[in-house]
Amino acid sequence: MLPTPEQIKHYIEAGLACEHVAVEGDGQHFFATIVSEQFAGKRLIARHQLVYAALGDRMKAEIHALSMKTLTPAEYQAQ
Repeated sequence: MLPTPEQIKHYIEAGLACEHVAVEGDGQHFFATIVSEQFAGKRLIARHQLVYAALGDRMKAEIHALSMKTLTPAEYQAQ
């Protein structure tokens, strides 16, 4: 069964302290905007690794494609 955007959002929030998570997708391809203080001082790759760690094995089994925008709360407010 293909995951829904709401399920992906729940998986991320369960594994990473977030101020905001929004996920869009069609069951195979997803785009997430994730705002977390844990991203502060980290490069893009380290931010993405935090999200992948939160998703765990679901990235291999359930989620086939995930694009993401990872922001600190200050970066998010500046948009």
